Amino acid sequence: MASKHFTPALFAFLRELEANNEKFWWDANKDRYAAVVRDPALDFITDFGGRLQKLSPHFVADARTTGGSLMRPYRDTRFSNDKTPYKTNVGIQFRHEAGKDIHAPGYYLHLEAGACFAGVGLWHPETEVARTLRQAINDGPAGWAAATKREEFTKTWSLDQDEDEMLKRVPPGLDPNHPYVDDLRMKSFIAGANLTQKQVTSAGFDEELATMFSRASRFTGLLCDALGLPF
Repeated sequence: MASKHFTPALFAFLRELEANNEKFWWDANKDRYAAVVRDPALDFITDFGGRLQKLSPHFVADARTTGGSLMRPYRDTRFSNDKTPYKTNVGIQFRHEAGKDIHAPGYYLHLEAGACFAGVGLWHPETEVARTLRQAINDGPAGWAAATKREEFTKTWSLDQDEDEMLKRVPPGLDPNHPYVDDLRMKSFIAGANLTQKQVTSAGFDEELATMFSRASRFTGLLCDALGLPF
C-alpha cells in the first residue's frame, strides 16, 4: 500500500499561522505543529531515504528534529524589515554529503498553502562555484542540452528565472553567441517544478517525488561532475 505522509491539516496549520504569526499563538499551538507538521515531515524524510539512495548514494536524508533535512520553522529576522518570527512554509532539503563543507547541489521540497514546489540544484552559489558551473555550460553545450533540453527533463522541470535573478550580460570570457546564452547568465543553477496540494497529500507522493527527481538526474550529475563531486 502506498504511503501517505502529509494531510490537509498541515496546510490548515500554515494558513492559521500566517494569520497569527506571533509567539503567543505559536506557544499555544506547539503540540499541533508537532502532530501535523513536524512529525509527518520527519516520517517522510525517513521513508524517502531509501528512494534517495536509489537516485544517488551521495545525498542525505537526515530525520533529526534539528540540524537535519527539515528546515527550522523560525525566521531569521536580523536583516529583514519583516519581523514575523515564524515561517509559513515547510522546507525539506536533501543535501549532498559534501554540502557541509562546500556549496553543493541538493534536492528540495517546499510546502506552503497555494505555493508548493520541488527544486534541484544550487541556489545562489558563491562566485567561484557559479563561475565553474558557467564555464562547464560554456564548454559543453551538448552535455548541457542532454541534461536540460530533452523532454524527459522539460516535461517536469523548468530553469526559468525572473530577470532580476539573472546577470545583465554574459560574463567576460564566455561565448556571447553560445546556443544557451541565457543559461550562462543564471545566478542560481536550479530547476523547479510546481506541485499541487492534492499531489502532496496523496498516497504515494514520496514515490512521485522520487520519479520527478530521477528525471533531473542528468542535470544533477552534470552539476556534481563540474564541481568534482561524486554522483
